[in-house]
Amino acid sequence: MAASILTLARAHRAQTREKGSRFIATAIPVRDAEKARAALDGVRREFPDATHHCWASVIQEGRAEPEGRCDDAGEPSGTAGPPILQAIRGAELSNVIVVVTRYFGGTKLGKGGLARAYRAAAALALAGASAVPAAPTDRVLISVPLLLDGEARHLVARHAGRVESASYDGAARSILRVTVPVEARGRLEGDLQALSKGDALVRDLDETI
Repeated sequence: MAASILTLARAHRAQTREKGSRFIATAIPVRDAEKARAALDGVRREFPDATHHCWASVIQEGRAEPEGRCDDAGEPSGTAGPPILQAIRGAELSNVIVVVTRYFGGTKLGKGGLARAYRAAAALALAGASAVPAAPTDRVLISVPLLLDGEARHLVARHAGRVESASYDGAARSILRVTVPVEARGRLEGDLQALSKGDALVRDLDETI
């Protein structure tokens, strides 16, 4: 099950001002929720003295539909995260996080003013960035003998995949739910078969192993 989406070619930043408050919007391409968290942490470290770090992300990660998440980060409910999310959806992008860092300038903007300011900053950062097709991904179930669990995970990572979750059955086998680039899936399957001497099973996630 493959998905083809648009994402950012590279990170991009834009800055706006509204009644003395400074809004610094950083748009960053991310592959998954873990990368999004790391990107957010990076912006927080870069501007440790900021008043707020509000954000939104839209991530496909092999899903049929992209998942949007957002956080007002201490601003009044609905005035920061959702407007940023609207900007991302308006740009028709996925696999991206936008963090809008605010330095309060002393004048309150009101809920409507805040929402407009956050959305405008996010939209400006996205408008200045180049969009590119993201690598389509497959979501697969992988079954290998339990003793090969660690090595199988290493192969997934080597082929730019990600283990979403894992379980273990009564037959001493490891069951991994994995997202992997479509172009790398065949090579991953081949390496898993070589590792397990033909005892690996790989199926689309909606199939049963």
